[in-house]
Amino acid sequence: MPFCQTKKANIYYEIIGTGIPIIMLHGFSPDHRLMKGCMEPVFKEREGWKRIYLDLPGMGKTTDYSSIQNSDEMLEAIIELIHTIIPQESYLLVGESYGGYLARGIMRKSVDQLLGTAFICPLIIPEKEQRTVPPHCIVQTDTAFLSTLSQQEQDDFMSHQVVLDAYNWERYSTEVLAGCNLADQAFLEKIQQSYGFSFAVDEKSFDKPSLFLLGKQDSVVGYKDAFSILEKFPRATFAILDSAGHNLQIEQPELFTELMNEWLNRVEGEMN
Repeated sequence: MPFCQTKKANIYYEIIGTGIPIIMLHGFSPDHRLMKGCMEPVFKEREGWKRIYLDLPGMGKTTDYSSIQNSDEMLEAIIELIHTIIPQESYLLVGESYGGYLARGIMRKSVDQLLGTAFICPLIIPEKEQRTVPPHCIVQTDTAFLSTLSQQEQDDFMSHQVVLDAYNWERYSTEVLAGCNLADQAFLEKIQQSYGFSFAVDEKSFDKPSLFLLGKQDSVVGYKDAFSILEKFPRATFAILDSAGHNLQIEQPELFTELMNEWLNRVEGEMN
């Protein structure tokens, strides 16, 4: 299994394909399977892209991370990994939730090498009580399927998804829940005490092709707060999808894949 030893963590990663690198950053608690599950379908008919999936410290298979105290140091470890495995290369960033926050931290530190960015339900405001979020609601339920799950499974499913059916459960349980079950909760609680960066993000504009995918029913990070940074991304497609919560990539898979492909088309157009 490939690992990258940085000063603060031994980071697990997987590489699929060859070509221009895309760094995939999952959210807080799951592991690389979240990003792999939604992004690999995008590349079924695309070549020339090297997808790099990693496990953030405290999550998945990554080890030796106990010295990390805050999000600043999480960011340092990820930037060191990038500089180690793709030195001097231009690349793309895709960040989901907390991974979207880390992505914007990377942009502030090393924007010159970036060809484009995509954000899936990105964390905009680290402080939970300051976010503008809708109440959790369920928009679609397959009652017959739901009855086949245990009470614990039902409770977890209903509290995290807004579309409740067999397809969503299969993907949620294998791409999200399986990773969450591996997470070092004590470590993550420590990081949440210093969740926000010590520096300001989103100060500079980014004029390369970008994509924001937001869930209308996302009760974790919401969608409204992302408007506050939209002007910093003059080349961004900004999509708010109905019937989509914080796991938008699972609940709206066709739109997700279509919009990701359109973003990559724009990136390729800039490179030609």
